[in-house]
Amino acid sequence: MNPAAIDAEFPAASYRGLQDAAIADITAAYASGARVVIVRAPTGTGKSLLARAIAGAADPDGGAYYTTPQVSQLDDVGSNPLLDDIAIIRGKRNYGCILPGDRGQPVNQARCARDSNFDCPEKQRCPYFVDRAAAAEAPIAGMTLAYFMQTAGSDLFDARDVIVIDEAHGLLEWAEMYATIRLGPQTVPHWEDVSVPELESARPDRPVVEAVARISAELEQALAELEGAVSLSPQDVLERDRLRELVARVGWFNRDVEQMRHSDRWVVDQAADTGELAIKPLNPAPFLRHTVWDRGVRFALLSATILDPAAYCRGVGLPGGRVRTVDVAHTFPIAHRPLFDVMVGEMTYDKRAETLPVMGELLVRLLATHPDSKGLVHCHSYAIQAHLFEQLIQAGAADRVVRHSTEDRDDVLDRWKRDPSPQVLLSVKMEEALDLHDDLCRWQVLCKAPYLNTSDSRVQHRLDAGAWDWYNRMALRRIIQACGRVVRSADDYGETYLADASIGGLFDRTRPLMPPWFREQVDAMRQPKLPTYPEALEAIGGADQTRHQRVKSDRDGAALDGVWGDE
Repeated sequence: MNPAAIDAEFPAASYRGLQDAAIADITAAYASGARVVIVRAPTGTGKSLLARAIAGAADPDGGAYYTTPQVSQLDDVGSNPLLDDIAIIRGKRNYGCILPGDRGQPVNQARCARDSNFDCPEKQRCPYFVDRAAAAEAPIAGMTLAYFMQTAGSDLFDARDVIVIDEAHGLLEWAEMYATIRLGPQTVPHWEDVSVPELESARPDRPVVEAVARISAELEQALAELEGAVSLSPQDVLERDRLRELVARVGWFNRDVEQMRHSDRWVVDQAADTGELAIKPLNPAPFLRHTVWDRGVRFALLSATILDPAAYCRGVGLPGGRVRTVDVAHTFPIAHRPLFDVMVGEMTYDKRAETLPVMGELLVRLLATHPDSKGLVHCHSYAIQAHLFEQLIQAGAADRVVRHSTEDRDDVLDRWKRDPSPQVLLSVKMEEALDLHDDLCRWQVLCKAPYLNTSDSRVQHRLDAGAWDWYNRMALRRIIQACGRVVRSADDYGETYLADASIGGLFDRTRPLMPPWFREQVDAMRQPKLPTYPEALEAIGGADQTRHQRVKSDRDGAALDGVWGDE
């Protein structure tokens, strides 16, 4: 890598905001001998342009990878003319076959995948193989983190000089998710014939290891039958590919716990109704070493929310000696990204039933406050979403609210974004990877402090070991990510309402970890002037204005006069 070339490799004609200072600091970090540079840059910095400049400075004989866990981020890179020299490759299912009879069929289900004796005459023109060859030869290859990890050990995509990971804050959690092995009726053929014991603990004891060995034999037999077939249906091809990946993961687990030597590196959750097993690595760092760290010489990790670089490096298995951090300030006016305290009660498990009705009333009041603009409500769970949706329907707001399920999530989101009417989307797990610029969304609500689920044995194991700082840090990271969904440029503006009183305590505990620009937002947070609930009902044309029950929050004994208006 030639650090001095980073400035010349910047793809835009001129710098915007603080990009010139960021480039200078990144250059100095690599020049000082850093192997890893963490670039902590907020929304609007133009991280993709910084990423391109870093990748462009790779040794010409070594090349670079650009990767991100977020498909939407890769889509943005692919559509940006300033980044058109990043050769993007996607999974086969994203490409259509060009052969007559299979035209438009996803390549991973086309005849070449179905018929073992078929030699495609158009392979040199196949969109997937054309893009794959171009990415393999290009100085900078771009791909999702999933594709990048799957190509570990590939001759085409071997080690390169520089690896740039955009939106790198979730690398550890993404690796944990990717390495988790799920064995149940949806993934294992003839599951009902497999004898799976009830777990006595979250650790993979001998009965569990033996059960997984039996499941492994079942999977290998099913895979052998599919691989031995001369011709397969498109659905059979998908099942074959799924089984190949699952067999490889189960084999990794079996080898790791052979003779119970490394059973302490895994935890197991079991579904009460089906007996399904979720086998999870406690430390995915070895997995990341093979799939990521061994494939590059220098790395750039870009994100707004790597809150504790030292803890991050320990978690993902990076040695800390040659790591430098570059911080970029926020350039959006704080007046354009205000936080509002509407903390009506705690959303902990034991207090949720008391708080939810008041939160529903709060949403009615916000609908009345924003009659002409679109909003997003982060519900945290589908149970909370269902309660709030029903309460808003009963209040007469059916024409303003929409929700999604796990099945139609992307379709509902796309329709909501295209709809110009002031609809409000009740969402679950949309704190990241959303670009809701300008009138796509002008206000949002965080209904619950987004703590990780303590029923997950991996989370509970860490808390049992005293990792409460990590637990709080993950919740803060999600809040900061969520706050960035609705303000995407210096001229954009959007309001964020914090409704769970638990967020106040979280802010107190994590204040030292906050980026200065977010701490500034928190310090400027105030209580808004909102209409009373009866006034809001009348404003939205709601019914039954007399059935109003009001529950006051007792968070820290603070008065909520500013929230409840003149009532």
